[in-house]
Amino acid sequence: MLTKKQSELLRFINERLKETGVPPSFDEMKDALDLRSKSGIHRLIMALEERGFIRRLPNRARALEVLRMPESSTPSGAGRGRFPVIEGNLGRVRSMAPAEEQPAGVAIPVMGRIAAGTPISAIQSRSHTISLPTDFLSMGEHYALEVRGDSMIEAGIFEDDTVIIRKQDNAETGDIVVALIDDEEATLKRLRKRGASIALEAANPAYETRIFGPDRVRIQGKLVSLLRRY
Repeated sequence: MLTKKQSELLRFINERLKETGVPPSFDEMKDALDLRSKSGIHRLIMALEERGFIRRLPNRARALEVLRMPESSTPSGAGRGRFPVIEGNLGRVRSMAPAEEQPAGVAIPVMGRIAAGTPISAIQSRSHTISLPTDFLSMGEHYALEVRGDSMIEAGIFEDDTVIIRKQDNAETGDIVVALIDDEEATLKRLRKRGASIALEAANPAYETRIFGPDRVRIQGKLVSLLRRY
C-alpha cells in the first residue's frame, strides 16, 4: 500500500524518466510534492525502494530506476490484486490483502520507557502498538519508546514524547541512539566515538557526558522519528 505522497512521487519520477531519460533532482521532487525539506523526499524514496517500486543504481548520482507501477504490481507468490505492505511485528514486509481491507498506517510495538536523563531500568517488554504513516519510518525493523527525563531537550526531545527507533546494533558518531549500558540500563543519548571509548552525550548542559569502554555499551537502535501529543 502506498501513501498519497509515495504515489505522487512515483508518478513524477516515472513521467520525468519517460520525458527526459534522467531522474529529477531532490530539489525538483521536493518542489513537485510541495514538501518543506529534502529529508521528506529521502524517506519517500526509501519507502518506494523497500516496496520494490524503484531501485537506486550504485555509483551514479541521481540514478533511479522505476521497476513497476502500483496498478501492474503482483509480487511473486501473491494472489491477484495483492501487493507488499509493511504491517505487523516490528514493521516486517509481508504480503497483505488490498489496501481497502487494511487499516491505515504501520503497526509499531511500544517497548516501554527510555530515559533521557539518568539511565533507568533496561527496556521493558512490549506493552502495546501504535499506528504510524510509512513516512515516519526508514528501511528495516522499528519499535517505539516513551521518553522520560529532560537530558535531550536541546535536540527537541521532551518528556512524554514517543521516539521511533530503527533496530540496529551499530551507529555513527553524532547519531542519537538507544544505548544499553552493562546490559542493565538503557538510555537515549547522542553517540560520540573517542578512540576506543564510547561517549554518551546529553543535549542539555545540566547533564555531563558519560564515557564508557566499548565492552560496556551495546547499541540497540537509532532514532528515526518522534511523536508528540499536545
